Amino acid sequence: MSDSLYDMNYYSRFHRDLQRRLNGPNIKEVKLSDMKEPSYQTGQRTKYGSWGWRSAVSSRIGGKTVYLGSEKVREFHLSDQKKDIIRNAPEELDKVLHLMETLPIAKLSRQMGENSEFNPKCNLYMSMADPKNARNVLMWGHTMGKATKAPGPEFTLIHIPEEHHIRQQVLMLPDYNTTIVLGSDYMGEDKKGFLRNGMHAADNLDMLGLHAGTKVVIIQDKKSGKLKKYGVFLFGLSATGKSTWSCHQLGLDWKKGERTLVCQDDICFLKNDGSAYGSEQNYFVKTDVDKKLQESMYNALIHKSAMYENVMIDSEGNPQFLDENLCGNGRAVIMRKQLKIRRGHWPFAMKNIWYPSLNLPPVDELDGIVFAFITRRNTIMTFSQRLNPTQAALAYLWGESSHSYASNPAKAGESVRTVGTDPFIVGSRAEKVNKFYKIVMDLADSYPDKVHFFQYNTGGMGEIIEKDKNGNKKMIRKTERVPIDTMAAIQRGDLRGTNEYRPSFLGTEEILSAEGVDLSMYRPEKYYSREQIDNYVRDLVNGRRKFTEQVAEEGLMPEIIRAAEESFSIAPDKAAKVSMASIRKREEPPPPKEKPAAKLTDWKPNPRLARDRGWRYG
Repeated sequence: MSDSLYDMNYYSRFHRDLQRRLNGPNIKEVKLSDMKEPSYQTGQRTKYGSWGWRSAVSSRIGGKTVYLGSEKVREFHLSDQKKDIIRNAPEELDKVLHLMETLPIAKLSRQMGENSEFNPKCNLYMSMADPKNARNVLMWGHTMGKATKAPGPEFTLIHIPEEHHIRQQVLMLPDYNTTIVLGSDYMGEDKKGFLRNGMHAADNLDMLGLHAGTKVVIIQDKKSGKLKKYGVFLFGLSATGKSTWSCHQLGLDWKKGERTLVCQDDICFLKNDGSAYGSEQNYFVKTDVDKKLQESMYNALIHKSAMYENVMIDSEGNPQFLDENLCGNGRAVIMRKQLKIRRGHWPFAMKNIWYPSLNLPPVDELDGIVFAFITRRNTIMTFSQRLNPTQAALAYLWGESSHSYASNPAKAGESVRTVGTDPFIVGSRAEKVNKFYKIVMDLADSYPDKVHFFQYNTGGMGEIIEKDKNGNKKMIRKTERVPIDTMAAIQRGDLRGTNEYRPSFLGTEEILSAEGVDLSMYRPEKYYSREQIDNYVRDLVNGRRKFTEQVAEEGLMPEIIRAAEESFSIAPDKAAKVSMASIRKREEPPPPKEKPAAKLTDWKPNPRLARDRGWRYG
């Protein structure tokens, strides 16, 4: 994070100069309804009356997204590509200033959230040099609510898709609540640009922005037979199942009053009392939905209000949600109030499954809350693990999943770790982990019988991938995927209190049985030898250790470092350890050979960073 890369004086001057251009004669303030007709002119209508479009760029450009500003908002580990973008940012921002007084620009203002405390006003400035950009405004605008005079803060996002793809990038200036998207026409950049700003702002207001869905589950308790009300947080990287499991009914009995009611499917803001403010009115979901298994999402997708991006629509106007030949990231904005399921008989068959509020209630108003971490792994990891609060903090730290053979053959089977499963963290990732640790430990201490933690594997078991003599990966045996109805039964049993768990070789408790499903076939020893299992565990531990060391450099609390070090003992034998000395070698010489190797628990932060960020240790 060399200071020479960042030009703080320029960023301040740019922000000042930008303000003078945000109300120019070339900028037209629009309403959401103004964007319908121009959008429809470039779209394809389906047989349901809904509309679809295609973007030239079909996913976020995370590798080209940088944070410009003070030290507290900078990324700690920069690729060479990101360093070049930061170095050249002043030149690019000068161009943005010119374009903001030259291009035809549409401005749409909407509101994030619906509460009395935190409702950021979101101002989207979209270049209309290409008429197709109108659909970005229309789609994004439907994810947010109508702007009111509620408390801010105020965010600005400038989107210029026409910038040449060679200079494709996202520049975020967190100190000024400003984001600039260049050279991409993917609507997800607008959605995540504002939500990233929202999480960063919430982190600075005694809340914690989470990349997690939320829902309320009303379910019959096994012991008392009474209905109980739970709040559930669902963490997960994109495409691991946040939207699916936020909306899934888990096979609950509606006749008895049981049901799942969705609050949010992507981003929320956690408070110290266990409540969470919601962010979006409607959802931007992946469309690889099976009608039989994801009923409510399918019903919202085929409603006339749905808006598709990169979904296959055939010549007769039929959206083909499972056809990914042209794009593996089909998306749609669906209306929350069209999330419905069929229960009973006509005319009262369709039942709403959305919670009346965007916000999750505090623990005091619930019978319990559940923090559930969704991972997608395909080898030895059981489909459900029960965690204690410290293990939950480590699950948040590691944010584990894995690359699939279908989406990335070159990295198939390799672990991917993202703190909090949140690729939108501004500044220190460790500070996010520290804050999550403090919140969940306080909640668990205050409500020992009401706060629960689980990790769900929505991947499978039994996969074997080997490398050939040329280093290319080859699928030897495909994973045995966890059926959706089996995962539903597991989650249902955890809430009813009917599942059985036992200690596992991963140091947590693994699920032993769940009502209505046979889990006996899903045991690692049925797929692998003892030696293979041991190798997978060693690889898991070494990956976790390396990742923890990297995040520790950003200021992890000693308690978390100590817990991580202790968790590494699950390795079957003494695995090679990467010393924390690798982090400290820039600050001090390595220890004498006669001293024992440094451990994670020996680590102390960079004194300058500790002073500047106000970290306290010991």
